Amino acid sequence: MRRLLLASSSPYRRELLSRLQLEFACSAPEIDETGFAGEPPEQLVRRLAQEKAEALAGTHKDHLIIGSDQVAVLEQSILGKPRTFDRAKQQLQSCSGKSVSFLTGLALLDSRTGASQIDCISFTVHFRTLDDRRIERYLQAEQPYDCAGSFKAEGLGISLFRSTEGSDVTSLIGLPLIRLVDMLNNAGIEVP
Repeated sequence: MRRLLLASSSPYRRELLSRLQLEFACSAPEIDETGFAGEPPEQLVRRLAQEKAEALAGTHKDHLIIGSDQVAVLEQSILGKPRTFDRAKQQLQSCSGKSVSFLTGLALLDSRTGASQIDCISFTVHFRTLDDRRIERYLQAEQPYDCAGSFKAEGLGISLFRSTEGSDVTSLIGLPLIRLVDMLNNAGIEVP
């Protein structure tokens, strides 16, 4: 069986990939994640997912390398990881009563052949109307400062949603497993 490498240091992506019950290693790629001027969000996440996989291909010569990148988009603006309570509060205030699209770029690179499969999976979250008290309670409880959009959908963050729409809820957490299984199957890895 081909060796799998997850090009990420994200504990969320690692946990998701472990659901497929495949053996894999993790390594953090060192790339510049800055977007290009005028680069559309979908193009950005596809490019960064591919660059993350490519960054590790030289040191992992016979692997299938999984790269993934995600952005949250609110009214054509990208919401980054908030890093602080105040920034997370501002993000959630701006999301209140609105819809946010999460775009997740996914790449599977065969470092032996250089062949890649690349896609972008979209998932939309429709937020409840959130008052400051609810936002502050949530942030104090979960502290999602390393998550685009300032919430953890796999945890208490789900309480902030009115509804969701999309074909793969795991894309919301950062690694779209349904599409990844397709890519792995195309590369000769049978799941399950």
